Amino acid sequence: MELCSFLTVDKFITGPLTHDFMRKALFMSSLVAAVCGFLSSYLTLKGWALMGDAVSHSVMPGVVVAYALGLPFSLGAFIFGVGSVALIGFIKQKSRVKEDTVIGLVFTGFFALGIVLVSKIKSNIDLHSILFGSPLGISLSDVKQTLFISLLVVILLSIFRKDLMLYCFDPRHAKTVGINVFFLHYLLLTCLSLAAVVGLQSVGIILVVAMLITPGATAYLLTDQFDNMTIISVLSAIISSVIGIYVSFWFDLETGGSIVLAQTFIFLFAFLFAPRYGIFKFKKLFAGYK
Repeated sequence: MELCSFLTVDKFITGPLTHDFMRKALFMSSLVAAVCGFLSSYLTLKGWALMGDAVSHSVMPGVVVAYALGLPFSLGAFIFGVGSVALIGFIKQKSRVKEDTVIGLVFTGFFALGIVLVSKIKSNIDLHSILFGSPLGISLSDVKQTLFISLLVVILLSIFRKDLMLYCFDPRHAKTVGINVFFLHYLLLTCLSLAAVVGLQSVGIILVVAMLITPGATAYLLTDQFDNMTIISVLSAIISSVIGIYVSFWFDLETGGSIVLAQTFIFLFAFLFAPRYGIFKFKKLFAGYK
């Protein structure tokens, strides 16, 4: 209450921008949000929420091993992310266990391995920053690394946009018309692993799946057109990140959690008031006054 009594809209917006670490956090989080929002459209269409969960948790031992060996954490995270996906595919092909069960087995196993490694390998790894992210403590090397990975994901998704869209919507039809669905399957999984890596810094392992899934789910309620869905997904992800960082700054809240909560509130708003698919169907409410 004391904070709200003197805080004006102008100060609320410009105050955080006077700090270098806040400007950096806003830029990085918005960039990561845009990449995750872009990919989120494909994951939502494909129904890969569980796969996103699996990859985001499976990168943890990779982060620990990379730190222990003095390598970039993104390299270790990427290797373990892709490795988990390959292991899921192998077990699924060689056993009668269903895919969702295999995903649950693999990601919990990898995550547990990461926790054990953190407790056994002597290092200065901050487990809290791995689990919950640390966008306010981003270094220059983190910025360069995130920029490179983000650009790579965006370029890959843009080059194969139409094929990926058809593959996600109807893989059988894509295969029938001669599209290499095997390649697209692993391309999408590679992009998912890369996006999970860049999302670690902003929201951490536990919450990165929300950054990969919620923007696409929100956009899916608001439009039937894929290009519009991608734009809405990216915009909602960026807006959520900005709101989350501002709120965490002024009210001293955990930043990653604030970003994801902002995404969740936007989803709930779409869930309630989306013009065609919301519970209250906004158009019908206004139609009664015509």
